[in-house]
Amino acid sequence: MRINQPVNEYGRVLLAHADETERHDRLAAAGVDALRDSGSLALRTPLEHGGTWSDAPTVARRLTELGRACPSAGWIAGTCATSKTMTALNHSASARKEFFADPDALVCGSGLPSAQGVREADGIRVTGRWDNISGSESAEWANLAVMVDGAYHVAAIPLADLTVERNWHMAGMRGTGSQRLVADGLLVPAHRVAQSGPPEPPVQLFFGLCVLAPVVGAAQGALDVVQDMFASDRKPFMTSYTHMGDSPGARHWLADAASLVNRADTTMLAIAHSGAREDLTEVERAQLRTSLAGAAKDCRSAVELLLDLHGSSGFRDSNSLQRYWRDVAVGSRHPVLNAYLATEGLGSALVA
Repeated sequence: MRINQPVNEYGRVLLAHADETERHDRLAAAGVDALRDSGSLALRTPLEHGGTWSDAPTVARRLTELGRACPSAGWIAGTCATSKTMTALNHSASARKEFFADPDALVCGSGLPSAQGVREADGIRVTGRWDNISGSESAEWANLAVMVDGAYHVAAIPLADLTVERNWHMAGMRGTGSQRLVADGLLVPAHRVAQSGPPEPPVQLFFGLCVLAPVVGAAQGALDVVQDMFASDRKPFMTSYTHMGDSPGARHWLADAASLVNRADTTMLAIAHSGAREDLTEVERAQLRTSLAGAAKDCRSAVELLLDLHGSSGFRDSNSLQRYWRDVAVGSRHPVLNAYLATEGLGSALVA
């Protein structure tokens, strides 16, 4: 019996187009449609603009479902959720009305202030380059960090006003299409540029969940592949066993991998339920950040066990297991899942 439920209809679309997504270094058009039709792009569109403004557990579960079929699609939906959250929390009513005109629009963004803005009579003249912008080639809007007068601002900019430079060449998460966006003396209306600051701690944890959830989903997808192998007539190579499940060692290995995947999922949801609390101490928040990193490490460890079970055939280009492996390896090393920095932060909080 499977630990995970079968993927839903939208997941099947994403899974069917996962190879195309990876081959072209961007989400396939059918994948974008699946995200839109499933409501995954409206998860953090405010209620007053036609979205659901879903809570952290709901978002985490949905991104995990998406990542199980196509980690890149889950990652893009997570980036969309974080960008819409930043827009809703920082921008004026007039800017939000434009940005959220289509509640199901795919949006992208970056919190790194790698651009400069100069005030003019008609707005802010922006020049800069933002790297690693997931979903940029399919997005309609971007929310991008800009320094104006030495202060941190965020600018809501239509993708049509920006240049995309295709420089995303990675071993994993290829389908995120995390290209570079460029603004060269772009005049942005003043009402679409807002002064901001670092996200509040609960929002930071929410953003971490949006990164972790597709990785947990990818580990679940890898487990699906190996469970399919156990259900087939495949047997351990060079043994007298007739099926994989006849081997006590293989069953043990599978159980260990499944336990790690389940622990990562359980940890993620526990963080989602507790991270929004306003009364958390700094030590408790630091502990949650180390738990985020620990869940990502569990995903990596689980996939390694699953590859050991599958053997070298799991690395064939035609085998989706190697795609999940590469996506987990890259996605789990995002800075917000950095284990040694999380540990460093916890140590600092404990001695403060």
